Amino acid sequence: MDYKKAGVDIEAGYRSVELMKKHVKETMRPEVMGGLGGFSGAFSLDAIKNMEHPVLLSGTDGVGTKLKLAMVLDRHDTIGIDCVAMCVNDVACAGGEPLFFLDYIACGRNCPEKIASIVKGVAEGCKMAGAALVGGETAEHPGMMPEDDYDIAGFAVGVVDEKDMITGENIAPGDVLVAIASSGVHSNGFSLVRKVFDMTAESLNTYYDELGQTLGEALLAPTRIYVKAMKSVKDAGVTVKGCSHITGGGFYENIPRMLPEGVNAQVNKGSYQVPAIFRLLQEKGGIAEQMMYNTYNMGIGMLLAVDAADAEKAVKAIEAAGERAWIAGICQAGEKGVTLC
Repeated sequence: MDYKKAGVDIEAGYRSVELMKKHVKETMRPEVMGGLGGFSGAFSLDAIKNMEHPVLLSGTDGVGTKLKLAMVLDRHDTIGIDCVAMCVNDVACAGGEPLFFLDYIACGRNCPEKIASIVKGVAEGCKMAGAALVGGETAEHPGMMPEDDYDIAGFAVGVVDEKDMITGENIAPGDVLVAIASSGVHSNGFSLVRKVFDMTAESLNTYYDELGQTLGEALLAPTRIYVKAMKSVKDAGVTVKGCSHITGGGFYENIPRMLPEGVNAQVNKGSYQVPAIFRLLQEKGGIAEQMMYNTYNMGIGMLLAVDAADAEKAVKAIEAAGERAWIAGICQAGEKGVTLC
């Protein structure tokens, strides 16, 4: 009896590391010390010495049951982007710059090519965010997970000068809400998606005219990473008073998280066109509109609160970073929460 016969292939683990090294290398920043393969990732803090009061920010998350679609379609090269996005967007939401990232992959059986494809996506997400992929773990769980199944989670660390933190405490009536477009469903609400649509290759490979692509392509579209857009707004001299990353819980849970007491965010549903994937999901599932906005981002991946005088400047800065943005509403005096109008 040996470890391989028990279900853990050490040699496959070594091959996975070799295959992913080239992708990890592309994410390196000057502050990274050492290389891949050490017991910990080392990152120099020299770059933040000029900050008055540096504050470390962290974010951790996974991809949820969106993984089931990747498994059905046997497409694993973008799911890592989702994992990075869910973590670094939360860091950016507080005004921070992501510094480095670590991933954790649990699998029933280590298939080196599949693991390398997943990590390729993680590395791509890190490059989009400007974060270094300094380490990770691939754990084989024979007997606990089916051989072809896997799960992925990540952890991001960022930094912000305390004076630049986005806290929402200064949001006031009259401030304007600026929306940044999502790429679709992102990585939330897939337990409901999987109840509405058949999770078969035939169903997911079905082409829909209203989507302009197959259902699987629309649903697997990776989560947008908003780090560069947030930096562009800051570089334009715009003070972001509040920021909400629209994830699980949709509008009704996430937008109030950035608001102080006595302020109500009024979001104008007519300010933009809800992406076709959400309309199809609602129609096929017979889902009430309130539930859609309480579960999904509905086309808005991030919502900012800025002074009215800075709203147009913020939109232009976001667009200059390659994202779509628009004025989506206003803050008014009232009970803390969100109102769709």
